[in-house]
Amino acid sequence: MAVIHTTDDEFETAVLNADGPVLVDFWAEWCGPCKQIAPALDELSDEYASKLTIVKINIDENPVAPTDHNVRSIPTMMIFQDGVVSATKIGAAPKGQIKDWIDETL
Repeated sequence: MAVIHTTDDEFETAVLNADGPVLVDFWAEWCGPCKQIAPALDELSDEYASKLTIVKINIDENPVAPTDHNVRSIPTMMIFQDGVVSATKIGAAPKGQIKDWIDETL
């Protein structure tokens, strides 16, 4: 499954009311570390297609969701389960570390 891009208007439906866990990547176009983890998230979206949805939200174009979830630096990744944040990871990390974090959370 490909990474899904969402907006403030779609956040509730795409993340909070989603069936199953959702990893949200809060990112921005100008953020180098955000660009570093993007390929890993693309690969992980395929690997976890049946277990986890990966959603990206651009914080510059969509300021409400990051503000509502106290995102203070990017990249910030949060895993939501049943509409509630169950884990948060701040900063870039190699694919293996992101995968371990997902496995620990799920």
